[in-house]
Amino acid sequence: MSLEDSWEWRSLTSRFLSSCAFCGVHRQPTLCSSLCYSAVTFCLDMSAAQMQSDGDQHWGCLESLGLSPRELVMAEALQMEYDALSRLKQEGKVPSTRSAPEPGKEPCDVERTALHDSLSPCGGNLICGLSGSDPMLHLQPGVSSPLSTTLQPRNYSKEPLYILDSPAKNEYESSHILSPKNITPSDDPPPVVPPRNPLSSSNSQVWSGSVPRDVNLFSPEVELHKVSSGEPLNYEDLNEALTRLNEVSPPAPGRWGNGDTAGKPVTRSKTLPPKVPPRTYLPLRKSSKNQRRVSADPVTIGSRLNGFGYELFQVYEERDEEVAAFCHMLDVLRLDYPSSDRSKNTGFVWSPCVAQDELQQGLGVSVKVTVISDHFREPLIFTCDGSSTIDLLIYQTLCYAHDDLVLIDVEDYLLKVCGHEEFLMNNQTLASLEYIQQCLKFDWEIRLFLTKRSTISQELVRTEEDDETPSTMNHSILLQERPIKQTVTREALTLLLDTFHNEAESFVLSEMELPLRVERLVQSVKALCSSLASIETSDITAALSQLPACPCRLQPRVLKDISVLASQENREKVVEKLTSSILELVELYCSTFNANFHTTPQSYRPSVPLQEAGFVTSVLSFSVYAAHRIPITWAASYEGFFLSCSLTHGGAELCAPQHTSKQPVSKYLFHLVVWDQRICFPVQINRLPRETQLTVTMYATLLPPPGGTEDKNKQRRSMEALGWVTMPLFNFRHILTCGRKLLGFWPSTPGSGNVRSSTPNFSQPDSIILQVDFPLFSFEVHFSTPPPAEFSPQYEFSRLDLNSQRQLQDVLHKKSFLWLTNEDRKLLWEKRYFCHAESSGLPLVLASAPNWEWACLPDIYALLHQWACMNHLDSLGLLHAIFPDQELRHTAVQWMDSISDSELLDFLPQLVQALKYECYLDSPLVRFLLRRAIGDIRIAHYLFWLLKDALQDSQFSMRYQYLLAALLCCTGRGLREELDRQGWLVSILAKVAQNVRDTSPSTRQATLRDRLEEVHNFFCVSGSCRLPLNPGLMVKDINIQGCSYFNSNAVPLKLSFQNLDPLGDNINIIFKSGDDLRQDMLTLQIIRIMNKIWIQEGLDMRMVNFRCFSTGRGRGMVEMIPNAETLRKIQVEHGVTGSFKDRPLADWLQKHNPSEDEYEKAVENFIYSCAGCCVATYVLGICDRHNDNIMLKSSGHMFHIDFGKFLGHAQMFGNIKRDRAPFVFTSDMAYVINGGDKPSSRFHDFVDLCCEAYNLIRKHTHLFLNLLGLMLSCGIPELSDLQDLKYVYDALRPHESESDATMYFTRLIESSLGSVATKLNFFIHNLAQMKFASSEEQPVLSFAPRVHTLKSDGLIRSLFVCRHIRTYSPNKGYAYVVKVERDCQHGATLVQRSFEEFHELHSKLRLIFPSSKLPSFPSRFVIGRSRGEAMADRRKDELNGYVWHLIHAAREVAQCDFIYTFFHPLPRDERPGTVYNTLQNKPSEVSWAPIAGKIVGEVKLSISYKSNKLFIMVMHIRGLQPLQDGTDPDPYVKLYLLPDPQKTSKRKTKAAKRTCNPTYNEMLVYDGIPWGDLQQRVIHLRVLSEGAFWENLLLGEAFISLTALLPGERWVDWHQLGTGGSDGTR
Repeated sequence: MSLEDSWEWRSLTSRFLSSCAFCGVHRQPTLCSSLCYSAVTFCLDMSAAQMQSDGDQHWGCLESLGLSPRELVMAEALQMEYDALSRLKQEGKVPSTRSAPEPGKEPCDVERTALHDSLSPCGGNLICGLSGSDPMLHLQPGVSSPLSTTLQPRNYSKEPLYILDSPAKNEYESSHILSPKNITPSDDPPPVVPPRNPLSSSNSQVWSGSVPRDVNLFSPEVELHKVSSGEPLNYEDLNEALTRLNEVSPPAPGRWGNGDTAGKPVTRSKTLPPKVPPRTYLPLRKSSKNQRRVSADPVTIGSRLNGFGYELFQVYEERDEEVAAFCHMLDVLRLDYPSSDRSKNTGFVWSPCVAQDELQQGLGVSVKVTVISDHFREPLIFTCDGSSTIDLLIYQTLCYAHDDLVLIDVEDYLLKVCGHEEFLMNNQTLASLEYIQQCLKFDWEIRLFLTKRSTISQELVRTEEDDETPSTMNHSILLQERPIKQTVTREALTLLLDTFHNEAESFVLSEMELPLRVERLVQSVKALCSSLASIETSDITAALSQLPACPCRLQPRVLKDISVLASQENREKVVEKLTSSILELVELYCSTFNANFHTTPQSYRPSVPLQEAGFVTSVLSFSVYAAHRIPITWAASYEGFFLSCSLTHGGAELCAPQHTSKQPVSKYLFHLVVWDQRICFPVQINRLPRETQLTVTMYATLLPPPGGTEDKNKQRRSMEALGWVTMPLFNFRHILTCGRKLLGFWPSTPGSGNVRSSTPNFSQPDSIILQVDFPLFSFEVHFSTPPPAEFSPQYEFSRLDLNSQRQLQDVLHKKSFLWLTNEDRKLLWEKRYFCHAESSGLPLVLASAPNWEWACLPDIYALLHQWACMNHLDSLGLLHAIFPDQELRHTAVQWMDSISDSELLDFLPQLVQALKYECYLDSPLVRFLLRRAIGDIRIAHYLFWLLKDALQDSQFSMRYQYLLAALLCCTGRGLREELDRQGWLVSILAKVAQNVRDTSPSTRQATLRDRLEEVHNFFCVSGSCRLPLNPGLMVKDINIQGCSYFNSNAVPLKLSFQNLDPLGDNINIIFKSGDDLRQDMLTLQIIRIMNKIWIQEGLDMRMVNFRCFSTGRGRGMVEMIPNAETLRKIQVEHGVTGSFKDRPLADWLQKHNPSEDEYEKAVENFIYSCAGCCVATYVLGICDRHNDNIMLKSSGHMFHIDFGKFLGHAQMFGNIKRDRAPFVFTSDMAYVINGGDKPSSRFHDFVDLCCEAYNLIRKHTHLFLNLLGLMLSCGIPELSDLQDLKYVYDALRPHESESDATMYFTRLIESSLGSVATKLNFFIHNLAQMKFASSEEQPVLSFAPRVHTLKSDGLIRSLFVCRHIRTYSPNKGYAYVVKVERDCQHGATLVQRSFEEFHELHSKLRLIFPSSKLPSFPSRFVIGRSRGEAMADRRKDELNGYVWHLIHAAREVAQCDFIYTFFHPLPRDERPGTVYNTLQNKPSEVSWAPIAGKIVGEVKLSISYKSNKLFIMVMHIRGLQPLQDGTDPDPYVKLYLLPDPQKTSKRKTKAAKRTCNPTYNEMLVYDGIPWGDLQQRVIHLRVLSEGAFWENLLLGEAFISLTALLPGERWVDWHQLGTGGSDGTR
């Protein structure tokens, strides 16, 4: 809108409001007030439409004052009409009670000048706000409004704006350099408002060149000055006050121009809840409410006077007491970590270390290290022991580079990981480094770079300037997203109060047109209340009830006799009461929303006596007045609104909930539900725990649908929860809440009941606000921490009777307080002094405490302090929401302080979530995390991204904003800028991913490469950036040609970044947008912790751990594992039905590991990693396991990806559960383990590994329940309630013994291996993925490890199949020897290929070439024995014809890569012994006949004795002989406990099918055997083969003496099986 348009619009509005909307003549005193209201409404609609179409170039800052467009124009229109009526007074049409005007001045001019002077101290030329509109009516077209120059947005922050990106900040081109011309717009810019009155030309020149002002920042130098206070004024008479106020001369305009101010600028937070404007009004009568707030420096308090003469006191940003105390804590915390302390301020990203328990396997291993440096030309290679320290390696390296080491200090040098921007600590050992462990696991080369400390970049080091920067939330909150919209500002409320003052004056002075004056007065009150969160207090309602009814307020409680207002005295009383109630609302608002001003001097803090809460016996009570801002739709949809109030501590109710009466929606100024009722709890204050929470929930009943029978529907209708709010009864200073409070309701949504925020909901502009009044005391009720009791006994567990011991052990074995019954809690608390030996049982004991009131705390604290110090893993259990006690959480954090920085990273997500359960902003956990973040950049990096992701939780966003601001305040400017670049990069990548996903599949690759130019431009501007995935990965550009995408629903991007380190390879990652990676992140974290537990117990499961990190809701990064393929790609090399075949995995591993040693190593890796995956996926209930979610490295390591379904939430196909097996373990995996299609002894090793790994995880059940329990509130849909945790609890079976768990998991292995559903699921997925097959994907030969070409091998001149030979490995059959002759090659090459491999070649050629270009292939189907010599001879001749035609086919066929790859020699062609070409190598047929005294196998048993019971677990049998017909037996085991003449001790297992190496893991139990008798017993074990139609055949037997068995011990050993009565005892 141009300035001329603005002038015309204002003139039109003024003329319109000065005349009747219907007849067009000037309004008469008898004009209906409804017509005035219709004119205002029309003006509002017109202005809203006009402002909607206009840009925000000229007046975009005015609307930032906080008013909505309708409210601004409403106030404007009311003031314009007031001025128009003043002109009517001048013409004598309206009788005036004012004194006669001065000579030479019109009455209108007198009134307008007085009003204008009262608002603008600079000769009437400054901005008048909404209270002076006449000068704008005379504004000539072409005259510039100074408002556009003085009220432009201003950016005080020197920081970049991408720390927390928002939708409006995605374009890096417009936000990298912030200038007045390209200031980044806010997230949701409100509509513009027309400009106000102009400044004088002199003042315009003063401000025209100044820095644009941010209207969210208030400073006195740009604040509108008011008249000085002068002598004290008498406010009893409004007319006299106004007259005297007009007589006060304004201050000199030079003060404005020079910028002389009383205090420094006060910066206002952009992310705090709805803020209120400036000006503080002192009410006429003193309020008894507690007005103590954060003290402001009296020197810097800025005060102003308004038309009433009330003083406004300006306060600092940290105006909230709790925030101010938090900032003070930050100051103290930062003093302990000065920038000069280089031990905590190195500026390096240190390479992570493993725990001391994980070093068992690395200390005695020789490590081959390559060291590169600029100090010498060639790399140096060292062979070191794992226990060698880094400084020793540096010293050895320097010995080669320098002749004299006297002047050289080893501490001046550091070793850096090549390809990573992370450094090794000099005091660490090689084996303790995670990087070294990874290299040893995957046989990677260890490459390190030696450099001097002085040459390393110091950009992340904190400086002295950072130390001197004050700890302020505003300093860093400006760098964050702004999910909270502001409402009113200080300036806006000032204008509305001036408007109300004018209307009140007109109402008091007017003797005519009372209905019109009442309407205008009520409208001004409504505008004020609307800006103050639409709150109408009971005092305002009572004051308005003394006025007659008007169109905007039609309620029955109004003044009936309007003649009462004929007296000016009565009108003054009404205005006085109304003014007082409005000012009290302002006071309530600014104290609730932490406004940047207050109504009392902040340095004024009256001393109030303290009273200990433990001695206050009065019951807790408070009054509920009303719920404000009720949506109009609720009035038409619900009835019977009531509140349910409850007191809770740690989620447990302290008493029965109290309810209000049911009330309907009322219409006063706004829609609200009025209860005006007192709530009294049957609980004394001294019985309240310190962390007691008051929860208020609003319920209502749905109205019956139109046309329905009300009586019939009434029975079906139920109460519906509409909203809730929770607040602590004791504040952060442990003072009981008192006075009037406003509480914003959170909407009731599914899943919102897990953890509830103790912060009211003021972030949503339409939230329901509840007004409550707590009792006022003559003292403050303080809850002090009592000292622990002096005596707390400790008893030995053995002193309990056997029954109590058993009961207590059963309860402690539950491992978690989540499933404790009331009987369990009673038993635990009663026997608490006997539980000290079980250190991990402390959370269970404390969860059983019946009360946490003040009188009970000494005993609880004494128990806590005498308990054995818990390790940092167990102390996580004390950070749950059920334990809100401050002293308890402080102790838990103290125990956790022993954790190393590397271990802390493993549990950082849970600790960030545990911050939700803290009662107050400052807590020991917050301090602990900030201390660790200051001292370690890696922790600060991950903590930043975790806090940033947590901002999306609306309930806790305010708390996380403060914590994120505190982190950024502590880290220093260098790291803030680095994190800013990372946020910028992520926002660009998110846009690229969205664009690629939105385009058609055919153009996605082109779109990707086109949009990646933006990423390239980013690096041109920024230079380099660390990846959020790992701060040690630093990249300098994007490799566009190496980027692609994956064909899945979310279309993830495969990105290739150029490494900043020239010694490193490109860094490949997956960027996902549209998928919530928090679940993947949590699953990988749990698997990583499982792997560490196994390693600490000496069991390395060869697990592949990769990083996955969420950088915001719906986007994140995943590390790519090199040299790995999905099972689908491996299986489809054998055709689309490859998932039903057994050999694909084994053939693929053989292809990539051609030597025997390499293959055996790969199979070993496969066995261990497959066992680990089986246990991990079962415990976590990972579902949606198809063959594209399981990957295999060429080194044999198997691992899972894409964890979109877990905790048993299976993928459904209609009503069919797709994941039918306990976990994925298929026959092709068993084929690799067994080395064929028959079970072998290696399968025993696999089963034992699975069971051992499972039992080790079961020992840490409480840890995994704690880790998952702390994440219940994080918002992951599949981890939202106790039922999800119950899945893990049931899977771990903590109540069972190891033997029972071993048997249980063995049955799971058998069930998974026998499941056909898994293979069918794989096959269906193969079919589904065929439509996504890329045209760039070429088929490959399953047995060829790499592709060979004509150029690499030379032209093939001839091919000839010379003979066939018999083979037995891997399967019986025939191989055909092909003689290959090539150009430029002396002699022929012989290659061996089977008929199936020839058929695979032909099948793959048909995928590329039409059949017309290919020769016909011999038939695969042969009648009779397919392995006979005659068949082999015939096929040899047929294959000869096939290869001849093939080599003489068209050129594109004969010289294609497939043919040259097929006939390229493989390692098996050159390795002797794999192909048997003579019948002498054929193994002789075994004719089995038992020979007396001969060893025919071994059996593995686990034997133990406990409580007069003998437990014998039959585990495995190996080395059984086939039957006489060559088939494998069906063995089972039969036991006798000798002597047993009556044969009553017979026990037997189930029969295994067709195997010589069966696995049982079955427990056979003998009960009632005394220990004395056991020493004389002998186990007689017999292995028999089950026969269908004949007698069972004895395969072997053993006699095992029990003399060496000790009670309580477990004897596990292999025992030999013999025949003819051999003794197999060992």
